[in-house]
Amino acid sequence: MIRGSIVALVTPFNASGAVDYDALKRLVEFHVSAGTHGIVAVGTTGESATLTHTEDHEVIRATVDYSAGRIPVIAGAGSNSTAEACQLTEAATQAGADAILSVAPYYNKPPQTGLLAHFRAVAESTDLPVILYNVPGRTVTDIADDTTLELAEVSNIVGIKDATGNLERAQYLLKQRPKGFAVYSGDDPTAMELCLLGGDGDISVTANVAPQLMAQMIEYAMAGKRAEAQALNEKLLGLHATLFMEPNPIPSKWALSEMGLMRADCRLPLVPLTDEGQHAVRQACEQAGISL
Repeated sequence: MIRGSIVALVTPFNASGAVDYDALKRLVEFHVSAGTHGIVAVGTTGESATLTHTEDHEVIRATVDYSAGRIPVIAGAGSNSTAEACQLTEAATQAGADAILSVAPYYNKPPQTGLLAHFRAVAESTDLPVILYNVPGRTVTDIADDTTLELAEVSNIVGIKDATGNLERAQYLLKQRPKGFAVYSGDDPTAMELCLLGGDGDISVTANVAPQLMAQMIEYAMAGKRAEAQALNEKLLGLHATLFMEPNPIPSKWALSEMGLMRADCRLPLVPLTDEGQHAVRQACEQAGISL
């Protein structure tokens, strides 16, 4: 089981708008050095919605190559088409990923029976561990807790990223889950509390900008060390908020560009961070002890 602070990694682009593989390599080294426990490649924060299937495959493959076995790589491979999700999962498997992150189908609003059939098909398309991703704020579709628990009985469905921020739901899953099924936070502001309740880590946006602090904070929380975790989380509260004040990953990419790791560019329809956003993110970074 992959546990700890798992960064939902941004995808860097160069001046022409193509994937910047030199910057991607720098980001992987940045996280390995900082103690990040895992990387999600081409997830929502990686702008998977505007990457081609070829780019998906190549970014995953490059991330695996750059990590060189030092840090596990989880591939985002979801779609609202079950056939396409299976194809993306097969490609990520071939690219050498360690696990798959599969988002709830978006836009077409399947019923819970459709979600069961969808995720079972995805799991059957790979031998890799599959992590469900529930983020109804983006997908509208909500994986019900009982659906999650039914899917947890599938041998290679090994966990869920819960981005609802609802700690009551997380606590129910933690109490009812079968042995070996991981519950990850997908909501940085509530990640510490979820881990203190017994969660297995955080698939994090904040970790893009503050990887060492996030890794240490999540380690403390998983160990039940509330005071130590809270002391670090208080430094991170500004980032948890400001990295979402404009659509993710716009603020994270701007901060990383100010840190000299990559360009700030996103692909349309995402646009550059506003002056107001820049000021707020800079202040939050200062609060966390990060120099821009």
